[in-house]
Amino acid sequence: MLSEQEQIRRQSLAELNKLGINPYPPELFEVTTNTAEISATFNTNPDKFQDIGIAGRIMSRRIMGAASFCELQDANGRIQLYIKRDDICPSEDKTLYNTVFKRLLDIGDIIGVRGFVFVTQMGEITVHVKELKVLSKSLRPLPVVKEKDGVVYDAFSDPEQRYRMRYVDLIVNEEVKNTFITRTKIINTMRNFFNEHGFLEVETPILQSIPGGAAARPFVTHHNALNIPLYLRVANELYLKRLIVGGFDGVYEFAKDFRNEGMDRTHNPEFTVLEIYVAYKDYFWMMDFTEEMIERVAIATNGNTVVKIGNNDVDFKRPFKRISILDAIKEHTGIDVSGMDETALRDVCKKLGIEIEESMGKGKLIDEIFSEKCEAHYIQPTFIIDYPVEMSPLCKRHRCNPELTERFELMVNGKELANAYTELNDPIDQRNRFEEQMHLSERGDDEAMFIDHDFLRSLEYGMPPTSGMGIGIDRLTMLMTNQQSIQEVLFFPQMRPEKVKKTATPNDFIEIGVPEHWAEVLVELGYTSIDALREEKATSIMSKLNGIRKKEKMNIAAVQLDEVELWLSDKK
Repeated sequence: MLSEQEQIRRQSLAELNKLGINPYPPELFEVTTNTAEISATFNTNPDKFQDIGIAGRIMSRRIMGAASFCELQDANGRIQLYIKRDDICPSEDKTLYNTVFKRLLDIGDIIGVRGFVFVTQMGEITVHVKELKVLSKSLRPLPVVKEKDGVVYDAFSDPEQRYRMRYVDLIVNEEVKNTFITRTKIINTMRNFFNEHGFLEVETPILQSIPGGAAARPFVTHHNALNIPLYLRVANELYLKRLIVGGFDGVYEFAKDFRNEGMDRTHNPEFTVLEIYVAYKDYFWMMDFTEEMIERVAIATNGNTVVKIGNNDVDFKRPFKRISILDAIKEHTGIDVSGMDETALRDVCKKLGIEIEESMGKGKLIDEIFSEKCEAHYIQPTFIIDYPVEMSPLCKRHRCNPELTERFELMVNGKELANAYTELNDPIDQRNRFEEQMHLSERGDDEAMFIDHDFLRSLEYGMPPTSGMGIGIDRLTMLMTNQQSIQEVLFFPQMRPEKVKKTATPNDFIEIGVPEHWAEVLVELGYTSIDALREEKATSIMSKLNGIRKKEKMNIAAVQLDEVELWLSDKK
């Protein structure tokens, strides 16, 4: 059922149409400036703003006599408007001011105005409106956030509502928009950094016949024309490496990846990742490269290298600390797990109280120990390096120890931010690693990698020595904007489907004896079902219907109480 406010706005919409004013005009409105430009340059160049066009939402109004004030919000901020009746209505007809502006427009409506900028006696930069045009009538009221003595009332703060109706969240919560502006700055800074180095931005398939490049559970779909199963990519790594085989020296992609796994404050099934691969480099070079890139991002988004993350001041100034994963485990548990077999590692997990599964091999067991006992200690940026070979099926073996790999993960604020390798380019070793993953899959590990035979074939043509790195854009944005939940940095995070209420039709009400003309009005009033109608008192329904009859000048008899009571009874 429509709220009283929604009913009033629809009535205002109808009145605008009756006045010959299109509430949703098709023609463009010429916007010549914006609130940010006016605020930044009016005092130094007032002549520039003597004939301007600006558009946005009405966010507040102070209706007075022949002159009023309102606040306009565009994409860049807010500005005060001064609207004088005789200025926007220079002829004898004052309808635009007396009826349209004062009575038919509401907070949330979008208008365009022309006029000039001046400063009020109170020192506020203001647009003196000479022309006003309705651009879009808002049929739902915005949450009106109020503040008094530093206390905020009626804030639009419920996460369920904010994430589901992000469009409202962006309108009324300025800091939310700033978070997403920062996200764009992060991506642009990284893109510029890569382009400066001469690397090529590319695109690779999202629908893949084999979900390779990461140990993760994929989403499965079906291609009807080819009659084959396809997977939403879990990573773009193997396709980017194919391009290195093909002769590109450096490629990168900002990619949407998908993993059919759990959701929490740091995981969403659809997420954005940056992956970059550079020929003739190794993981030492990539560590230096990553440090420089992250430091630049911190400066671009925060003005310096120190970023407030929760209660921690995290400094992204180079160089970052580096420690091997085995030394990290030894440092924080007192146990040296190097050289241990699977049985010994299971005993260590049991001793440390870490829950494990039968399907886990050596790599997963070491990963669990590090995750449970070490991760949280690395608040300042730290490269965790030299992972055991079982943890890294796509990574080249360490040049000094064949039991390890040349891999690093960048840990910040207790969480992994980036993952990088000296890439494995030995096709025989890569095939053996894939086959080991298949054995894990047979044991029940549903995150084990598939064998990608075409990728193996590409390696057999020869891939130059290469280093690759992947970094989660969502998590990086969380860090740089001091957000604790990934939902805060995704415009539209994944959520359970909203329960949609059944909408009644006039026929539903006609079946219980309501005449067709009144049945149509009941639908317009927002009654969603016969049960919803019967929840209301007959006197209230009669009053609403006769009120509309009078307002709309309907050429029908007034509805009587006994008629309404009959509709609400079980008798037809």
